[in-house]
Amino acid sequence: MRNSRALAVSAAAAAFLLGAAAPAAVAGNGPANIVALPSVIARGGQITVTVDGCPRGGAVYSDAFGMATLSPINGANLTSRGYATIHSDARPGTYNISVQCSGRRLTRPNAFTVIGGVRGGLGGSISSGATPTDMAIGGGLVASAVIGSGVFWMRRRCENHA
Repeated sequence: MRNSRALAVSAAAAAFLLGAAAPAAVAGNGPANIVALPSVIARGGQITVTVDGCPRGGAVYSDAFGMATLSPINGANLTSRGYATIHSDARPGTYNISVQCSGRRLTRPNAFTVIGGVRGGLGGSISSGATPTDMAIGGGLVASAVIGSGVFWMRRRCENHA
């Protein structure tokens, strides 16, 4: 019974020491994990890049946005975050992200996808005003309504006299 307790205490102590040493091992290796959110973004949008293993910050690079600064996140050991704006003339497609921190460089291929921008705000009204075709259709509908109302009114008037 005493041997099993001693073994259990030893195993717990070993697990604690390994758990305490793991973050230190990650910190010594430099950048370990690159996450880009959102993973699909339109040109001109803002992307957030989070990197594990960068306790003092660093820099992040991509062909889609150039260079951005990584800053340490308060309360999150060894993690840094940076924000970048996608170039308005970036070509649609997938892009890599490279991170430089703690004296090391890490590249994540196909980290995010840029999609083409949208022409918002026009609501389909690219021309200014009604075209001649629109005017002809509208005039025909109004004429039909006037003629139909006149025929209806005349029939009702004849029914009342009989």
